[in-house]
Amino acid sequence: MTLTDFARSRRAAAGFTLIELMITVAIAAILAAVAYPSYTEHVRKSRRTDAKTALLDLAARQERLFTTQNVYGGTPAALGYAGPAFPVAIQSGSQAYYQLTVVAGNPATTYTATATPVGPQAGDDCGSYTINHLGMQGNTGMRAGVASAQCW
Repeated sequence: MTLTDFARSRRAAAGFTLIELMITVAIAAILAAVAYPSYTEHVRKSRRTDAKTALLDLAARQERLFTTQNVYGGTPAALGYAGPAFPVAIQSGSQAYYQLTVVAGNPATTYTATATPVGPQAGDDCGSYTINHLGMQGNTGMRAGVASAQCW
């Protein structure tokens, strides 16, 4: 074996073939296709916590108002939120993924509060979260087969 034959065989053995690279890309694409839906569902689930927390906070504000004035509030100002009217955006980081609304009864001795998903959260399996003056928690607009107890 001459020196030039050795250099050629050494150069040919170094690196990857196109087939090896394509197989690696295909495997990475399959892994991404499996992992991405799981990741997006995890992100949606974490945003649900923001909606539930905001509803429970609103319920506490309603009860505080009812204790002092014997009526529930139907405006953001009555409950200590900024803004002239509902819906109020529930901020999660720099973006809102839910909107909070309240409907007070007439007379204002009852209320129902709803956190409605917006934007990328709108496709959530749990739909909108609700809570009322009795503390009953529920969901509306859920995907078939999903129980409210799974969402709360």
